[in-house]
Amino acid sequence: MTDTWNPVDPGVLRLPSGRLIRGRGLRRPLPPRAPAPSYALYLLGRQPPPVSWEFTWIRWPDFRLPADRAAARAALTGAWERAADERVEVACGGGRGRTGTALACLAVLDGVPGEEAVEFVRRHYHPRAVETPWQKRYVRDFAGAAHSERRMTRRSAPGPK
Repeated sequence: MTDTWNPVDPGVLRLPSGRLIRGRGLRRPLPPRAPAPSYALYLLGRQPPPVSWEFTWIRWPDFRLPADRAAARAALTGAWERAADERVEVACGGGRGRTGTALACLAVLDGVPGEEAVEFVRRHYHPRAVETPWQKRYVRDFAGAAHSERRMTRRSAPGPK
């Protein structure tokens, strides 16, 4: 059974594939009738408070980049996969910089070219998403790595016998 977001709810980003992901700032509480996520990816400098749903915490200080980039890539890929049929939320403190950066990386995984991913998120999520030059560069580097991984996967795929 598919259990995803309502595309008109605040903070919900529709990726080109149709996947829906909610971005938000944790400093603002959820509205009383807002649905809870099934899974969340929290991008914070400190461990997030306990919640009643499954989540992954990526240590990611405000205005900076993830402390462990390999773990961040794995968590982002997992969140993108789960968003096909679950309510996935991506959140940081304010919901713009780190959340916008992560949403741009998810857009890359969904097929948006790296050089267009930040603008895509700014147009469809928040006009000030992805706040720093190094966050923009992180998205561009993420896109380059994703492109290289796809190329390597195609090369290593077994050929016809």
